[in-house]
Amino acid sequence: MDQEHFSATRKIDPSKGTHLKDGTINDHDRIEIGPTLLAFREWEEVGLELPNLERMRNHRWKRLIQHIIDRDYGGLLLFDPLNIRYATDSTNMQLWNTHNPFRAVLLCADGYMVLWDYKSSMFLAKFNPLVREVRTGASLFYFTAGDGDEKRAVTFANEIDELIKEHGGNNRRLAVDKIMVSGLRALDNVGFEIMNGEEITEKSRSIKGPDEILAMRCASHACEVSVKAMEDAAKPGMSEDEIWSVLHAENIKRGGEWIETRLLATGPRTNPWFQECGPRKLQNNEILAFDTDLVGCYGICTDISRTWWIGDQKPRQDMIDAMKHGVEHIQYNMQLLQPGTHFDDLTFKSHRLDPIYQKQKYGVLMHGVGLCDEWPGINYPDGYTKGSFDYCVEPGMVFCVEALVSPEGGDFSIKLEDQVLVTENGPDNLTTYPFDKALMGET
Repeated sequence: MDQEHFSATRKIDPSKGTHLKDGTINDHDRIEIGPTLLAFREWEEVGLELPNLERMRNHRWKRLIQHIIDRDYGGLLLFDPLNIRYATDSTNMQLWNTHNPFRAVLLCADGYMVLWDYKSSMFLAKFNPLVREVRTGASLFYFTAGDGDEKRAVTFANEIDELIKEHGGNNRRLAVDKIMVSGLRALDNVGFEIMNGEEITEKSRSIKGPDEILAMRCASHACEVSVKAMEDAAKPGMSEDEIWSVLHAENIKRGGEWIETRLLATGPRTNPWFQECGPRKLQNNEILAFDTDLVGCYGICTDISRTWWIGDQKPRQDMIDAMKHGVEHIQYNMQLLQPGTHFDDLTFKSHRLDPIYQKQKYGVLMHGVGLCDEWPGINYPDGYTKGSFDYCVEPGMVFCVEALVSPEGGDFSIKLEDQVLVTENGPDNLTTYPFDKALMGET
């Protein structure tokens, strides 16, 4: 094999040049994770425009800095792996990191950004020049720190102190999202006033920039193709776990990352909702309902729900009525997503479910979405708390609009959810997956 041919085989797409259309290096061996050739080809076939990831990273970085400055903070200290992903676009054992917080990021008011990573993987953010330093030593959880956690925390807090003195104007107001108790105490002891870091990150993440929207469109397409593969595979006699595994496999094949829940159920296990998938086998002429909660390509969440009828007979009329009611619910509510609409109006002007469905309705009317389910959570009127969400809808926000139509004491539920972008002209439904024709009474 000559060197030229060997070089070509190492490319993600040998038909392209040194870089792909999203600005990343065209190299199978790159450190940065991302979509696969399968996803790129599918997006090209349907004419989707790819995001420019360098621009996307700069957009996120600038938003966070502006939020820090606007609140007169010295910096923002992050431990939540999804906030770290937002700030750096780097990943490291994301799910493990959620319960073993070994990574941290400090973004100072002047834009200087430091990442603390696992000691053997300090190279994982090298692709992003916005990360100015990489250190180690943020593992304060008991599994690794043991009874030495307080000593480690003192060392870590002293590093934060030095960085804020140099890059945060020695401003002692420090926003922190999630931190171990020993770390919080150590920061208190060096004189920081700890502010709510989640308020910054959730507000920053709530408005998507142009490239984030392009990335979400790509991720949504990859998710829906994967959902179609699951629907094609679902047959009576398959277990819920077998059916759900198809979505996992198809997501990974396209460069998706993980699925946050196991919310797929069949037949009577759909009522009450929130039974996660298990060994039960799908029977002929039953409902199958699911909620993707899928973290896909570019780390973008696609959170949609559908309910299917699997069988050779027609669904019962009460199932068809519930399905149509659910479709009406989400289609009415998404039309409320107009720029300038107060969040309270989303609650109090929303579509009302029939009384039989009230007790078992979903926990929220709609919620934000980006790297995962995000702020805000819009409640039904009976879950409203005055002042919790005193804000208005803005262009660039993305909401998942929910419906759980679940008769109390019934043997089925209908779960539906669409993902909707707010534009200057109103809602743009990113979800194109069709509603089940049998349950809509169309076959």
